[in-house]
Amino acid sequence: MKRVLWWLILGTRGGVNRARIIKILNERPYNAHQIAELLELNYRTIRHHIKILEESDVVQSTGEKYGKIYFLSEKMENNYKEFENVWKQIKEDK
Repeated sequence: MKRVLWWLILGTRGGVNRARIIKILNERPYNAHQIAELLELNYRTIRHHIKILEESDVVQSTGEKYGKIYFLSEKMENNYKEFENVWKQIKEDK
Protein backbone atom coordinates (compact mmCIF):
# COMPACT_ATOMS: atom_id res chain seq x y z
CA MET A 1 0.00 0.00 0.00
CA LYS A 2 2.92 2.33 0.70
CA ARG A 3 4.07 2.21 -2.92
CA VAL A 4 0.55 2.57 -4.24
CA LEU A 5 -0.03 5.70 -2.16
CA TRP A 6 3.25 7.30 -3.16
CA TRP A 7 2.51 6.63 -6.82
CA LEU A 8 -1.15 7.76 -6.66
CA ILE A 9 -0.40 10.96 -4.79
CA LEU A 10 3.13 12.09 -5.53
CA GLY A 11 3.90 10.23 -8.74
CA THR A 12 1.00 11.24 -10.94
CA ARG A 13 -0.90 14.32 -12.03
CA GLY A 14 -3.90 15.04 -9.82
CA GLY A 15 -2.33 13.40 -6.80
CA VAL A 16 -3.12 16.27 -4.47
CA ASN A 17 -6.82 16.04 -5.32
CA ARG A 18 -6.75 12.28 -4.72
CA ALA A 19 -5.14 12.94 -1.34
CA ARG A 20 -7.84 15.47 -0.50
CA ILE A 21 -10.50 12.87 -1.37
CA ILE A 22 -8.84 10.30 0.89
CA LYS A 23 -8.71 12.84 3.71
CA ILE A 24 -12.40 13.67 3.62
CA LEU A 25 -13.44 10.03 3.20
CA ASN A 26 -11.50 9.26 6.36
CA GLU A 27 -13.95 11.51 8.21
CA ARG A 28 -17.11 9.85 6.82
CA PRO A 29 -18.54 8.38 3.59
CA TYR A 30 -19.77 10.74 0.86
CA ASN A 31 -21.24 10.49 -2.63
CA ALA A 32 -19.39 12.00 -5.61
CA HIS A 33 -21.57 15.12 -5.69
CA GLN A 34 -20.91 15.85 -2.02
CA ILE A 35 -17.17 15.36 -2.53
CA ALA A 36 -17.22 17.73 -5.50
CA GLU A 37 -18.97 20.40 -3.43
CA LEU A 38 -16.70 19.97 -0.40
CA LEU A 39 -13.52 20.16 -2.46
CA GLU A 40 -14.91 22.75 -4.88
CA LEU A 41 -14.02 20.60 -7.88
CA ASN A 42 -15.89 19.57 -11.01
CA TYR A 43 -18.08 16.45 -10.60
CA ARG A 44 -16.41 14.74 -13.58
CA THR A 45 -12.98 15.40 -12.05
CA ILE A 46 -14.10 13.73 -8.83
CA ARG A 47 -15.49 10.73 -10.74
CA HIS A 48 -12.16 10.37 -12.56
CA HIS A 49 -10.15 10.39 -9.31
CA ILE A 50 -12.59 8.07 -7.54
CA LYS A 51 -12.28 5.57 -10.39
CA ILE A 52 -8.49 5.55 -10.01
CA LEU A 53 -8.76 5.20 -6.23
CA GLU A 54 -11.24 2.31 -6.59
CA GLU A 55 -9.01 0.51 -9.09
CA SER A 56 -6.12 0.86 -6.62
CA ASP A 57 -8.20 -0.57 -3.73
CA VAL A 58 -8.00 2.67 -1.76
CA VAL A 59 -11.73 3.47 -1.99
CA GLN A 60 -14.79 1.23 -2.12
CA SER A 61 -18.38 2.06 -2.95
CA THR A 62 -21.83 0.84 -2.10
CA GLY A 63 -25.17 1.65 -3.67
CA GLU A 64 -26.49 2.25 -7.15
CA LYS A 65 -25.37 4.74 -9.80
CA TYR A 66 -26.25 8.23 -8.46
CA GLY A 67 -26.73 7.07 -4.88
CA LYS A 68 -23.29 5.49 -4.69
CA ILE A 69 -21.51 6.23 -1.44
CA TYR A 70 -17.72 6.08 -1.28
CA PHE A 71 -15.63 5.16 1.73
CA LEU A 72 -12.06 4.06 2.42
CA SER A 73 -11.32 0.39 1.88
CA GLU A 74 -10.33 -1.70 4.87
CA LYS A 75 -6.84 -1.97 3.38
CA MET A 76 -6.60 1.84 3.25
CA GLU A 77 -7.94 2.24 6.79
CA ASN A 78 -5.26 -0.18 8.02
CA ASN A 79 -2.58 1.88 6.25
CA TYR A 80 -3.85 5.36 7.01
CA LYS A 81 -0.65 6.24 8.92
CA GLU A 82 1.26 5.75 5.68
CA PHE A 83 -1.13 8.14 3.95
CA GLU A 84 -0.44 10.71 6.67
CA ASN A 85 3.28 10.43 5.89
CA VAL A 86 2.58 11.10 2.21
CA TRP A 87 0.28 14.03 3.12
CA LYS A 88 3.03 15.47 5.31
CA GLN A 89 5.43 15.26 2.36
CA ILE A 90 2.95 17.15 0.16
CA LYS A 91 2.68 19.92 2.74
CA GLU A 92 6.48 20.17 3.04
CA ASP A 93 6.91 20.40 -0.75
CA LYS A 94 4.61 23.44 -1.01
